[in-house]
Amino acid sequence: MSKKMPPEYYQLLEEIQAIDFVIVELNLYLDTHPDDTAAIKQFNEATKRSMELKAEFEKKFGPLMHFGYSFSNYPFNWKDTPWPWQV
Repeated sequence: MSKKMPPEYYQLLEEIQAIDFVIVELNLYLDTHPDDTAAIKQFNEATKRSMELKAEFEKKFGPLMHFGYSFSNYPFNWKDTPWPWQV
């Protein structure tokens, strides 16, 4: 059974989802407009923000991904729920 998470857990997850949506949309746009320097700048800024949010989330709540894409705290906490896709 999943444990109750603090409101910040859900807030950070929502911010990560929103910025990652922006990244996907910009990526699709840049596939057809590869010379748009403003869009490239936005893409890079969004990517940096996504990395910052994910690092903050993982520091506070544990890994977002497994198989070497995220670090673990001690003790190994990938097994701890809820997992991001369960909320």
